[in-house]
Amino acid sequence: MHVLVTRPEPDSIKLIGLLQKRGHTAQAAPLSSFVPLGLDAGVLEGVTGLIATSRNALRAIVGADALQSARGLTVFAVGAATAEEARRMGFARVVKGPGTAAELGPLIASLVDPAEDLLLHLAGARMAHDLASELGQLGIRAETRIVYRMDRASRLPPQVVEAISGGHIDAVLLMSPDAAATWTQLVGAQVLSELVRPILHLCLSEGVARRLSKLTGIEVELARRPTLEEMLALVDLAAANRGE
Repeated sequence: MHVLVTRPEPDSIKLIGLLQKRGHTAQAAPLSSFVPLGLDAGVLEGVTGLIATSRNALRAIVGADALQSARGLTVFAVGAATAEEARRMGFARVVKGPGTAAELGPLIASLVDPAEDLLLHLAGARMAHDLASELGQLGIRAETRIVYRMDRASRLPPQVVEAISGGHIDAVLLMSPDAAATWTQLVGAQVLSELVRPILHLCLSEGVARRLSKLTGIEVELARRPTLEEMLALVDLAAANRGE
């Protein structure tokens, strides 16, 4: 199966490698680029723990003044991949939480002391879930700091347009609502709406799929759970169903 990978670098490179190991052909079509904004050490004054709802949130503070002192704090991480990134960066106390920010809040509330703890949510410029506000409603002191942004692509790469036009793409992986929205916008802007109809749109969640509503006549499949492993399994299943 020939799959378009829409994640930004370096995640796209890793995902392409995983797909190739499973016998698929994969091609990069990044729909966004990562821009770190850093973190000043002074922001950590009084903070007893960090919340990371993506690996990018942690990558954004690599080389930042705050990283050395931040390593002494507990990190509450969404999912296994973010927890692994935290450990790789030298954080010794890492709490691996569920796979979404919405599920992480109750876990954090059960583990911290409302009277003693102050948490800092390291977030991107576009947040799908206001975790600090949710924690505040649960009696937990939490603040949000924007440490990175994702700049949307303005066009699909020429080689990707050529592959779509030639009917060579079997599936596209869409891992976030923003990616799905950008894909929809670029496909329309580059007059590819008819050409993408045969392409299977594999989505991480229902929330991602909803952002494809303007693309009519496409086939959409959802991962059983919002994890990378389930997305890979979805590709394998789609290939098997197509006899590839």
